[in-house]
Formats: sequence, structure tokens, C-alpha cells
Amino acid sequence: MINREFWKGKKVLVTGHTGFKGSWLCLWLSSMGAEITGYALEPSTSPNLFELSEISKLLKNNIIADIRDYQALNAAMQNAQPEIVIHMAAQPLVRESYKNPVETYEINVMGTVNLLEAIRNCGSVTTVVNVTTDKCYENKEWHWGYRENEPLGGHDPYSSSKACSELVTSAYRNSFLNNQIEGRTIAVASARAGNVIGGGDWAADRLVPDIIRSVMSNKAIVIRNPASIRPWQHVLEPLSGYLLLAEKLYENGEEFAEAWNFGPADTDAKPVEWIVQEICRKWEGAYYEFDNSKHPHEAQYLKLDCSKAKAELNWSPRWNLEQALDQIIKWYQGYSNGQSVYELSLQQITEYEGAITQ
Repeated sequence: MINREFWKGKKVLVTGHTGFKGSWLCLWLSSMGAEITGYALEPSTSPNLFELSEISKLLKNNIIADIRDYQALNAAMQNAQPEIVIHMAAQPLVRESYKNPVETYEINVMGTVNLLEAIRNCGSVTTVVNVTTDKCYENKEWHWGYRENEPLGGHDPYSSSKACSELVTSAYRNSFLNNQIEGRTIAVASARAGNVIGGGDWAADRLVPDIIRSVMSNKAIVIRNPASIRPWQHVLEPLSGYLLLAEKLYENGEEFAEAWNFGPADTDAKPVEWIVQEICRKWEGAYYEFDNSKHPHEAQYLKLDCSKAKAELNWSPRWNLEQALDQIIKWYQGYSNGQSVYELSLQQITEYEGAITQ
């Protein structure tokens, strides 16, 4: 259970705050009274959750800059003097990584190096959560979940770059941040989440945004990889894990400074076609067709073992996949009907906090 009182007045720096997950995180942190500095590029889509929710008004500092610019990042860190850093700035798309591999590695690997170096030079930071991905594992297409001690890998540049980010995090933790060589200890953990879905996502080449665009324009939903199975989860699920992990790191330090999986229940690892069929069933007028053309390689099967987070953090999913889809449809239908995106999103955060895990 997240301790809302813990976050009141905490100085938090969030990288990637203009993105889909970053925007949801800032809304949640702001609702708990945190003092937020955001560091990211301009939102990459139009529309986007960041601007629709007017999140810039919720921040102490709204810094639009590149994670690859060490001088700007270091200056932002020194100015904000955060206690907690949550790193989500990334090039987050597999298909985009095939188009722009060099940029993907620059952002996801050297961006992590720049951040950890800036943290190393900032005396206020005690707690760091680096958000990577479930795709950082060497995918063997097996039917059981990957545990945190499984080998890292990555077939495509995105997955590989996130595995590299994990290795960078481990090296900095061991060399500089999680020992007494430099006279202080900073608790650094990495968080690996599943395929995140939720209202307010308009990214290209992501299943739910692609579905929503098709439904809202009365076009057929085009399915690329109908048999691909992913650990689908509502965006608030992993965010609750990041927040809970940050609390534990802040309060207990090195004890929790390692890698953590945050994924859904095994029963919510479903194929793409199942997701599409469910949305078509729930949203009148929606229909789909198959795209049989050739596409770059994407893993067919991927699942996480979250036993460690459940046992040691007392974290577990609150919304099953059907509930998540209901919330997503409610969000986009509310948006299309002119509801306040800020209020709509806060309401879902409140509902999520009130949910009791069965």
C-alpha cells in the first residue's frame, strides 16, 4: 500500500515527465503533495496527456531538455536538489528502434549514464528508481515468467538498449552509489514492467492507441501480430510499484537496491487478438482485420515472474485485465465526450487506490 503521507513535501525529479507514463506519475505525485521537477523533451504526440491535463501547472520546475545533454541535466539536478529520482526518459518503441537504432542507444544507454553521473554529483539524492522494461531479458519464448536473476539480452535495439541500461545501473550502483567509497550511499533500483496500457496514450505502433485511433475514426482495427502474448497491465499498476519501491529505498536503503519485476497476474498474459476482441465487444461499432504483410521481429511470448515484489514489497496487481480495459474505454469515451482529462485521470487514480486485491 502506498503511503500518501510519505510523499507530502518530498522533492522528486522525474525524467520523461511529458510522456504517457510520466504524465500519469506526475498526476499521482502531485495529488499526494510531492514537489516535482520534470525533465524531458516536448510531448511526442498530439494530443497528449501532459498538455490535456495541464501538468506543467502542477510542477515546481518544468524543464524541457534532452537526457543526452549532460550539462543541462546536471544543472537541472543541482537546481532541484531532489531527494528521489524516477528515471523514465526513453525511446520506448521497438519498431522505432529498428528505424533509429543509434538514437535509441544514445537515449536509453547514455541517457542513463548521464543521469547517474548527475545523481552522483548531487548531494541531496538518496533514492533512485530506473524504469526499464520486461523486454530487457534474453527472450527464450518459454511459457513461464522471467525472474530478476535471469540473463539480460534483447533481440531488437530497444530491448538491447534497455538491457544495457540495466547493466549501467548495476555498474554505477556497485562502483559509486551503493557503497562507502565516496562517503555516501544512494539506494538505486531498477524496475521492469510489462506492456503498459491506459487512457491518454497516443503513441504510434502501440496496440491500444492504434485501436482507439481506429475506433474513433470509424475504421477497422488492423492487427499486426494477433498471436503475440504480452503481460498487459494498466499504467497505474507498475506506477504503484515504482512508488512503493521508492518508499522502501528511501526508508531502508541498500536492502531494496536491486532489480524488480512489476507485472500482471499470469492469467492476464493474453494474445493481441484477445485484447482487440474484448475492446470490440465492449465498444459498439468497433471491428478489426488482419495485416498479413511482413514486419520486423517482435517476441511472440513474454511473461514476468513477480514473486519477489509480492513477497518483499507486498505489491500485487489491483485491476485484472478486463477491469483495465473497462477503465481505458471509460477514459477515452470521457475524453471524446469533452470531460476534463485532469479530473478523469485523478478519478481513476482514486479508484485504483481504493481497489482491493482479490
